[in-house]
Amino acid sequence: MRFDIITIFPGFFASVFEYGIVKRAQAAGLVEIHLHDLRRWTSDRHRTVDDRPFGGGDGMVLKPEPIFAAVEELTGAGRRTDLPARTRVVLLSPQGKPLTQALAAELAASANRLVVICGRYEGVDERVAEALATDEVSIGDYVLSGGEPAAVVLVDAVVRLLPGALGSATSAAHESFAAGVLDCPHYTRPAEFRGLRVPEVLVSGHHARVAAWRRKEALRKTWRNRPDLLERAPLSDEDRRLLEEIRREEQSA
Repeated sequence: MRFDIITIFPGFFASVFEYGIVKRAQAAGLVEIHLHDLRRWTSDRHRTVDDRPFGGGDGMVLKPEPIFAAVEELTGAGRRTDLPARTRVVLLSPQGKPLTQALAAELAASANRLVVICGRYEGVDERVAEALATDEVSIGDYVLSGGEPAAVVLVDAVVRLLPGALGSATSAAHESFAAGVLDCPHYTRPAEFRGLRVPEVLVSGHHARVAAWRRKEALRKTWRNRPDLLERAPLSDEDRRLLEEIRREEQSA
């Protein structure tokens, strides 16, 4: 997969992709990451990328001309309807749809090229979202100074779902959100640390009991930390029974 990141601060990414899974995916030829300075597509001597908003108000807005020109040069298309097959243009914005595990998986499966536009200032001219971007995406209900940190999150979330990116073929399937709930708790050696012991079931060697414990504790962690996920998670009858059991245990604790 190829990522083209359009930003006014390409130096922000100087070393951020030189670690971990993203680095290994690049070394293995699974991923290419290209950085592009938006100012390259400006036409005035000041290399202006922003202007005041129509109608008044605070802040500055990124202009449409350089963004359209950048995407057109990179993809050959000046509108989303003309983009090559399996190419997506992602506008990172607080107004976008949430970046979820499901969306990351959909991007990883459906695209072989992502053009990522990093917003800045008060926002981006709405015509970019209306006519150019295939996806407007937010990484959370908070405001960042720009889309660059969000671009790092997006790349990492998508890359790890590409075939061959993780060391284990099943790793991604067992992570938080993959099955609609959070991951279960994990422990490692030593078995006892400062009086805190690893649950006995995990050192029992009984695989069926371990699997049952992990599912129940994943549901417990989700019930405690992200109960909203349970409203749309694909729960089995056994899951619902476990949740009732968890509620009784928590209430009596």
